Amino acid sequence: MQGSKLYVGNLSYSVTDEELKELFGKHGEVKGVNIIEGKGFGFVEMSKQEEAEKAKDALNETDFKGRTLRVDEARPPRSREQNRGYRRY
Repeated sequence: MQGSKLYVGNLSYSVTDEELKELFGKHGEVKGVNIIEGKGFGFVEMSKQEEAEKAKDALNETDFKGRTLRVDEARPPRSREQNRGYRRY
């Protein structure tokens, strides 16, 4: 892993920032949590890369609130032009 920001997928829509912070806080210091409302995923930023790796290894494919979490290193956002899938004329 290169960074300390994690993608967290397959979240229950009822999960709060505080619950996610508490869950990941067991594996290191959480700098920030951002749940994308209504999408079932979010991002957790740990204070150190080592802590992010530890949290990923510990929590990936574990059950949280009845859902199996998918935890992976967050990728940088793509530009909007690449997301369109068509060319503007």
